[in-house]
Amino acid sequence: MRNHTALTTFILLGLTEDPQLQILIFIFLLITYMLSVTGNLTIIVLTLVDAHLKTAMYFFLQNFSFLEISFTSACIPRFLYSISTGDRVISYNTCLSQLFLTYLFAVTEFFLLATMSYDRYVAICKPLHYLTIMNHSACKRLILGCWITTLLIIFPPFILGLNLEFCDSNVIDHFFCDANPILKITCTDTWIIELMILVGSVMIFIITLLCVVLFYVYIIRTILRFPSAQQRIKAFSTCSSHIIVVSITYGSCIFVYIKPSAKDETAINKGVTILTTSISPMLNPFIYTLRNKQVKKAFNDLVKRILLFSKH
Repeated sequence: MRNHTALTTFILLGLTEDPQLQILIFIFLLITYMLSVTGNLTIIVLTLVDAHLKTAMYFFLQNFSFLEISFTSACIPRFLYSISTGDRVISYNTCLSQLFLTYLFAVTEFFLLATMSYDRYVAICKPLHYLTIMNHSACKRLILGCWITTLLIIFPPFILGLNLEFCDSNVIDHFFCDANPILKITCTDTWIIELMILVGSVMIFIITLLCVVLFYVYIIRTILRFPSAQQRIKAFSTCSSHIIVVSITYGSCIFVYIKPSAKDETAINKGVTILTTSISPMLNPFIYTLRNKQVKKAFNDLVKRILLFSKH
């Protein structure tokens, strides 16, 4: 019989024990985090202040940028603190909060990406009814639906997880509080929680990906019927940024399940998590701005207004 312990703290192992490598990781994550927050905040500000970016597409992009900031902020700052101070101890309540928030923001992103593909479907396949279908009220209901659906999926296993007991170890082999490393160190029977997580993850992944694929099948069919090549190129360009972001998001999740061996499972999961928590949130603002003339114009106008204001 193992001793049951009422834990008040966990210890996060991080990524490596090598001091020099830790310095490089700290610099890399600090730069990517600052770029992520700055880039996504810029998109939020632009969609709020520019009158030309008041359409449904930019409303969803604004919410997506908020999720990206929230998701990366739930993981990276605590890890940066741990590297800089050497303090790997995290309280039980903080760990649970981090676990809940990362899954809340991550899962909501999947539903929002599916919603954004629906927006592109309506814009290209039903352009005459776009403003009627994707009015502001409908957009707010879609966003609310993303959050409510996410809560309904993640809340039951999270509540069950509050009753976990820990016996021999409080060491989490990760750089933040993730579900799998926590379940590995508990002495409670977790098959129900693991089953709920598996079913929920498969449902989220398959349903949202199926929605994205179906909408883009209709979009591509419609675009190919356009009479001129210029119209087809313009239509594809309005979807290209979203397709790239969808590819990065779903591609990184698929990669988690391509495990060469059980021994390398933890290392691969850590690597993929770095991709999803730091690199993806940093890339997404650049993907949307560099390929979007309206956003670039809005950014230039905002810079001119700030410079003019500073002169006065």
